[in-house]
Amino acid sequence: MITRTRIAAVGAIAAAGLLLASCSEGSPSGGGTDEAPSDDGGLTPVTVGVLTIAPSAAVQYGIDEGIFEEHGLDVTTQEAQGGAAMLPAVSTGQIDFGVGNPLSSLVASTQGVDMRIASGYSFSLEEGDDINAVVALADSGIESWSDLEGKSVSVNAVNTQGDLTINEAIEQDGGDPSSVEYIEIAFPDALAQLDGGNVDAVWVPEPFLGAALADPDTYTVVGSPNQATIPGLPTMVTFTSGALADEDPELIEQWRGAITDVLAATEADPEGFAQTIANFTGMPEAVALDLRFERLSGELDPQLIADLAELAEKWGFVESAPDLDTIILD
Repeated sequence: MITRTRIAAVGAIAAAGLLLASCSEGSPSGGGTDEAPSDDGGLTPVTVGVLTIAPSAAVQYGIDEGIFEEHGLDVTTQEAQGGAAMLPAVSTGQIDFGVGNPLSSLVASTQGVDMRIASGYSFSLEEGDDINAVVALADSGIESWSDLEGKSVSVNAVNTQGDLTINEAIEQDGGDPSSVEYIEIAFPDALAQLDGGNVDAVWVPEPFLGAALADPDTYTVVGSPNQATIPGLPTMVTFTSGALADEDPELIEQWRGAITDVLAATEADPEGFAQTIANFTGMPEAVALDLRFERLSGELDPQLIADLAELAEKWGFVESAPDLDTIILD
């Protein structure tokens, strides 16, 4: 059975103006209930925005295995460059559902973009080796969160779940997060930049975290910020527009049932899922089979989103407290 850890980072957060100005970039292939019924057995056409990363391959798995069809849905995927890039297309109905990090949806909602979280998708692990961690050089003397005070730390993008949880972990350990310099470095380059002395520590997921764990003489794991702040933190959720949620609640329920069954099926079929990942991402199948994944589930505990929203407000990542009663669909 595949153990689970995250393979790629959460999407970046865009400002409201960028979100709205980017609307024209989305592919006009969605449309939910505005589209004509499919000729294929009366299935409802649905377009889903995904990132080209391993966990997102679960949607393709559901298409290939006919699970979405069993729920009356004819699903096609639309690739996006980042989680925030999906938001304008979802907001305008060009894409029906997106798969991305929940913080982006919370930020968008406080900027006047009517986003709704429809279901869970992927979650960090509550104990053991988590899906991402902060790594430093073994001889750096950085051994705890407070040791990061006054240091430089790389994240894939600033103002996302990486620096948010690291800030909280440092403060809980008695350090001063305001003294930390966050530097944007793509995950594939992070360990090399750490080796070169360009940063003091790096926040990385798999497979880069696995490479660090396999070389304890060179690297040390400072800690897992998700476990230090919100154990089991949702790393990705599925989201939709307020308009679609209000106009077609039956479609929302169809989607929820389908994605829940899809994610459960991937857990029960690790070899089949690995093959889908290989086809979806282009990585070798043997590598895909050895990946460690986060927990995949369509179920979502609203308290986890409430905890994330509280942290986001505390650290100024959102402009105001999100209206979770509206954002999180019942």
